[in-house]
Amino acid sequence: MIRKAVLPVAGFGTRCLPASKAIPKEMITIVDRPVIQYVVEEAIAAGIREIVLVTSSNKSAIENHFDTHAELEASLEAKGKHELLEMLRNLVPDNVSIISIRQGVPLGLGHAVLCARPIIGDNEPFAVLLPDVLVDNSANPATDLAGMLAAYDQQQTAQLMVEEVAWEHVEKYGIVAPAGDVPAPNQSADLVGMVEKPKRDAAPSNLAVIGRYALPGHIFPILAATKPGAGGEIQLTDALETLREQSGVQAYRMQGTTYDCGQPLGYLEATLAYARRHPEFGEGFKALLSRYHQGE
Repeated sequence: MIRKAVLPVAGFGTRCLPASKAIPKEMITIVDRPVIQYVVEEAIAAGIREIVLVTSSNKSAIENHFDTHAELEASLEAKGKHELLEMLRNLVPDNVSIISIRQGVPLGLGHAVLCARPIIGDNEPFAVLLPDVLVDNSANPATDLAGMLAAYDQQQTAQLMVEEVAWEHVEKYGIVAPAGDVPAPNQSADLVGMVEKPKRDAAPSNLAVIGRYALPGHIFPILAATKPGAGGEIQLTDALETLREQSGVQAYRMQGTTYDCGQPLGYLEATLAYARRHPEFGEGFKALLSRYHQGE
């Protein structure tokens, strides 16, 4: 099974300005924790034990969040705030390691993934999780990420997590072209291609790639040989198309709900969803919603 994951967190987050000017967009809070923590928890729950953060010079807050804060812990200890202390110490389990590596120049998602090559190596499969997207599986017995990693383990073929989107919105996404029928939820299907932001009448399906990948280690030499594409950046999609031609790529259809936290409305929607069921704040939050609704 895949035990390593790459989280590309080096981007500027321009869609979230001015909130992301001084702090990483991944550190913007959903209820009581930064969005990056939800993504790390998702990875850990799916069996990931080594997380590689591909960062930049302005993202040290992310590394600090998962590091030990000796002064804060000593203060909580002295004040007898043991519950808070345990919560901080358990952000990352002892059997999980978080490693950072810099992406010196922002040359695209494909380049960010390639930056993890010295840590992952070319002979071991790994996952890629984009922290812009939260995958909510609260209503499901198992997480979509765990299902996709199991599909990779069974098929030994690269997996792209996809979800069905409204046909009128296909122009906003990377859309996959299944070889046959659209896969059922929790199932994979071979792909014959991928199209970036197609017009509705040209879209081969309404299955959109949502930012979760299970990839073989030999994607790294493909990425290294991939020439810059759109925007002068090394595109992961271009490398995936080469990988598909060489050894095949499959789409794994998810069953949960996604929230696009790369833009403000996505953060607001995620806050609504996660706050309503929060064990401590949920009831109070629903009362607030009701009060504001009545005041309209």
